[in-house]
Formats: sequence, structure tokens, C-alpha cells
Amino acid sequence: MKHEIVEKNVGLLVVLILVVISFGGMAEVVPLLFQEQTTEPVEGLEPLTAVEMEGRDIYRREGCVSCHSQMIRPFRAETERYGHYSVAGESVYDFNFLWGSKRTGPDLARVGGRYSDDWHRAHLYNPRDVVPESIMPAYPWLFENTLDGKASEAKMRTLKTLGVPYTDEQIASAKSDVRGTQEIAALIAYLQQLGTVLKDTR
Repeated sequence: MKHEIVEKNVGLLVVLILVVISFGGMAEVVPLLFQEQTTEPVEGLEPLTAVEMEGRDIYRREGCVSCHSQMIRPFRAETERYGHYSVAGESVYDFNFLWGSKRTGPDLARVGGRYSDDWHRAHLYNPRDVVPESIMPAYPWLFENTLDGKASEAKMRTLKTLGVPYTDEQIASAKSDVRGTQEIAALIAYLQQLGTVLKDTR
């Protein structure tokens, strides 16, 4: 029988399995590339400012994404706690995506505007000062380090080639916008804009 030929030839079996998986993956992914809701930004979405972009890089550098997701699933338990579920159009300017999957700490997709800058400063300096049961590490060096903005312009130019609609003026002023900013201020600026485009429907 023909199926015996496949079953007894490991190499052929592996190739055919890969072909089937490839077609299955394409059937799931390719349609998403042509749907407006997955490729177009939500109304009101703006690219990150130079300072927020640097804050995002600090967020990534410090490994925040290892413990905090930025993806609210469309389930009642999640939307009641965190707010409107995440939609693809919120992330079209994100390279790379920081959705995450692990929640040692709470999801941060809608953290923007929920706490004051002073709260974030206290929390990042020593989390247990504001959340006694927190297991999050402290980040005191963010208060000591200052950004020089030397790479900001190049980062924005690169993001522009990927489709982020930065203007020439924004790119030209990036270094001066960032220079002298404390790392803590940049990180807080990034956190404060997370999830603020979609209105909280709770």
C-alpha cells in the first residue's frame, strides 16, 4: 500500500509533515496580512515620541517584558481587571512586539494614566514602598543614568523604514529631545502612554 511507503521512509515522512504544517501555517497567517483590522492603526494612534521610544528600549533592556505582558485577552476576567482587550491596530508601530506571555506581575497594556508619575518613581525605586507584597526588583540606577540621545535619530530613521510615520522634523530633533533626560523619566513616559488610545469601557 502507498501509505506503507510513507510510514517506512522516515525522511519522506518528515518532508510531508513539514509540507502539511507549512500549508496549515500559511492558511492561518496569510489572511491576516490583508485584513484592515490587523494592518491599520487604530484611530488616534501616534508613533512614540523620541523620549518614549528610549523609554521603551529601557523597558526591554531591563527585562520588564519577562514578567509583564502587554496583551489583554478578550475574556471577561481580563477585561474587568485590566480594561478593553488589546487589538492589533494598537501595535502596528511596535518593532519588536512586547506583548509577552508571562504574568509574574500584572499586565501593563492599559497602565497609562492609571498612576501618577510620582507613584511610578516610588514603585521603580523600591516596589515594596507602594506594594508591600511585591517581588519586583528595584531599579535605583534608572535615577542615576542620563540619556545622551546619540542613537535616537538613527533609531527613528530605522523605524521609519519599517513604516512608522515619523516626520523629518521629529527625526531631526530626536537627539536634542532626549539629551539630558533621566532614564527613569523616559521609562515612565513610555509607561504613561501604554493603552491610552482605546477608551476604557469598564
